[in-house]
Parts: sequence; structure tokens; C-alpha cells
Amino acid sequence: MTAQDQFESDRFQTKGGELEITFIGHGSLLFGYKGWNIYVDPFSQLADFSRMPKADLIFITHQHQDHFDLAAIEKLRRQGTRIFLSASCRPAPPASRILQNNESIRVNDIDIAVVPAYNIVNLRENGTPFHPRGEGNGYVFTFADTAVYVAGDTENIPEMTALKDIAIAFLPMNLPYTMAPEMTAQAARSCKPRILYPYHFGTTDPRKLIPLLADESGISVRIRKLN
Repeated sequence: MTAQDQFESDRFQTKGGELEITFIGHGSLLFGYKGWNIYVDPFSQLADFSRMPKADLIFITHQHQDHFDLAAIEKLRRQGTRIFLSASCRPAPPASRILQNNESIRVNDIDIAVVPAYNIVNLRENGTPFHPRGEGNGYVFTFADTAVYVAGDTENIPEMTALKDIAIAFLPMNLPYTMAPEMTAQAARSCKPRILYPYHFGTTDPRKLIPLLADESGISVRIRKLN
């Protein structure tokens, strides 16, 4: 049994081969595709990353400690690991690349589009957003014909309505930092994924999404251990 085996995973067939998604927890995900290991927001409190498969690619959504964890990155990196971060991540690891909102790149046969991630409604006591516009990234990873949207820490922002043909979406749901279940349901209606995984939901019951989206027959809500 490997360290990866302790986590739930789902598999999907794409025109480019099998995509395996491992649900490490919170905002941390591992995509396995064509023999590559692609991590999003590895966080040391969730796993012993020294025992996990080494990373080919690492994507960081924003600077908060539960998403940008230098210790986890160092345990996963090897020679040739490529690291991509939002502009808010400092200090940036050596040989990493900053990705700006609305940028698009292609890496290892995977198309990646950077989507803004920010708060509109939920603010700190001093009136500033928990996640100001321009500091955080969401990512749409397109594996051949299968687009996977990892939203990062965001609310149901207008930019979600421009997303098309999303097969799988990871949308956060934890007040006051991101969204209430009703806001997450509205976000799902905006980007219309065929499969929705609520993630980064903390103590919020993710099952609350199921009745809220009962009238959306094209969206399948799947619950995994991503609190």
C-alpha cells in the first residue's frame, strides 16, 4: 500500500488517456495523467508528501498557508518539477513561474487557463476582501477533451459565466472565506459542470448542495473527503 492509497480517488476516461483524481483533502488534489503527477495546493497537514509520488507539475492558487506550503512543495519536487503560482505567492520557490489572471499556457499536452478567484461579498472586519481580486488564481485544466475547473478560494464571480464545456468542477464552500452553499449552487449554475465536487468546505455539510441543485439534471454532485 502506498501513501497515495489512503485517499479516495476517481477515474475518468479522456481521449488522451485515463485521468485519475486523488482527493487529498481541503484544497489539495492530485491529477494523474499520462504518467504525470500534477498537484494543486499540496498542504503538509493533510499528508506526508515525502511518501507521495514526486510532482511533475505543481499549481498554487494563492498565498494563504493552507494553499501555498513551501515545505510540501520541497518534499514533492524533483529535478524537472515545474511550479506555477499566483502573483501573491512570496517568496516564490526557485524556477517557478507566476501566472496572471486570464493567462493561458500549454504544458505536457495539458491546456491550462487561469481564472480569477476573489471575494465580492465576504470581507474582513477592516472592510477588505478575504481574497482580493488579482491575488488568487483558479485553473481550468483541459486533459484532451475533458476540462477540469479548480476554482481556488473564490465566490460566485461573474467570470464563471464565461466558462464553457466544464466536465468537472471543484467549488469551495466555507464561510466567511469563500461561499455559502447557496452561493456555490449559483456558481455551479454559472459554469455548468457535468460533475461537481464541493471542496474546501471545512465544517459546512456538503450534502446541502444536493437539494439546492435538484433542478439541475445536468449537474451530478459528488461528495468526497475534502473538508
